[in-house]
Amino acid sequence: MIFGIVGAGIFYKWMQPTDNLTEQYSLTNYENDQNRVFSRQVTLPSTPPVNSSAKLPGAIIQDFSEASYASTNSVVFIQTSSEVEYRGGWADWFFEPRSRTQVGSGSGVIMTADGYIVTNNHVIEDADIIKVIHGKNSYSGTIVGTDPSTDLAVIKIEANNLPKISVSNSDVVKVGEWVLAVGNPFNLESTVTAGIVSAKGRNINILRDKFPIESFIQTDAAINPGNSGGALVNIKGELIGINTAILSRTGSYAGYGFAVPVNIVNKVFNDIKEYGQVQKAFFGAEYMDIDSDLAGKRNITDLSGVLVSFTLDGSSADKVGIRKGDILRKVNGQEINNKGYLEEIIGNSYPGDVLSLTVDREGKMLNKSVTLTNQEGTTDLLKKNNYYSEVFGATFTPAPKVERDIYGISKGVKIVDIDKDGFFRALDIPKNHIITGINGKAVETPEELEEILKQVRGIVYISVISENGRRMRRSYRM
Repeated sequence: MIFGIVGAGIFYKWMQPTDNLTEQYSLTNYENDQNRVFSRQVTLPSTPPVNSSAKLPGAIIQDFSEASYASTNSVVFIQTSSEVEYRGGWADWFFEPRSRTQVGSGSGVIMTADGYIVTNNHVIEDADIIKVIHGKNSYSGTIVGTDPSTDLAVIKIEANNLPKISVSNSDVVKVGEWVLAVGNPFNLESTVTAGIVSAKGRNINILRDKFPIESFIQTDAAINPGNSGGALVNIKGELIGINTAILSRTGSYAGYGFAVPVNIVNKVFNDIKEYGQVQKAFFGAEYMDIDSDLAGKRNITDLSGVLVSFTLDGSSADKVGIRKGDILRKVNGQEINNKGYLEEIIGNSYPGDVLSLTVDREGKMLNKSVTLTNQEGTTDLLKKNNYYSEVFGATFTPAPKVERDIYGISKGVKIVDIDKDGFFRALDIPKNHIITGINGKAVETPEELEEILKQVRGIVYISVISENGRRMRRSYRM
């Protein structure tokens, strides 16, 4: 009985709340003791002091109003229209094809106060009319330059004192940090969605250029049709990427969006603005990610780095002795995690830059210094060399050396663009194809191509190489 009375007293005393518990239990030691479990309710101060070292575990940002305010006014709405020819039935093959107006929309980001805007190439590609809407103002947009290899384009509107966006550094972006996607999905202007960066350096093989550069920032911020060309910003409202693609089976958002890192955007924008084209740097080798299947076939134990699958004869990689089957482990002292990371490094480089590579050849580590070149195989900065033929309604350029080497040709003229009403449209040869000869005679310059076509009478046979390297011949009666 005595023991029972004493035990009851101790239990009663233990259950009583301590008078100074609230004062002793501060916000700081709540964070330090977050794994402890208490059986009593603790009353914290109604307005706890805020400081960087005193945050509730799992605390999140209260809202994104500052980032939204800082960025939405720098994002524009882009509307495009173009005339598209089509054949609706068998009769159209005997008569003139019909046409219809095709409209599209997207977003763009103001990069300078005097009207230079970055968007996606696929937003304005083949557009006859580009309309840019900023607030209540509407402007006519003109194309300054495009870069299909990154799916970026620069357009210009005649305006001043525009609110250019603040630019960050995509190299310091971390997986898990909060981001906002700003754009105009489904024609809904100035829409903001929030999410986190879920991955970096993503290569998803969606760009159809001959030399694509894919190192996307992946985010779960909702991106839908119309967001293309819009801004991906951090919590300060600073640009970290241009929204470009979504991964979806339906065409609408399904959890994953992809943005071109702002460091690549900056280079493309500055090059197009200054030189009229992007100063591309070439390595001279193709490479692929190493997965478990590939590693098993080649007895590779370390899955980091990329495997060299092809080296172009005479290229920078070939000259320093990089071979098919080599594994590139590091670039400039940094580990190569995937193909996208190396593509981003090269995409941010200029002809003449030197990359220090650590090459794994059957377990032996080799150090190689590779000097990057331009598309002509030199280290010079190139100017746009396009030639427009009014007679044939098309724009041409000499085929770059890097493409001639790949296709095994010594001469050729590349089709840059084709007017919708021009004569060349009837030849049914798409842009980006290379014309190597006419009636058996090789052509080297656009001027030579134009002169030969002017003189031909009767049936003309045109030798062509497609983007995927297929050799074809087209015939037409002049």
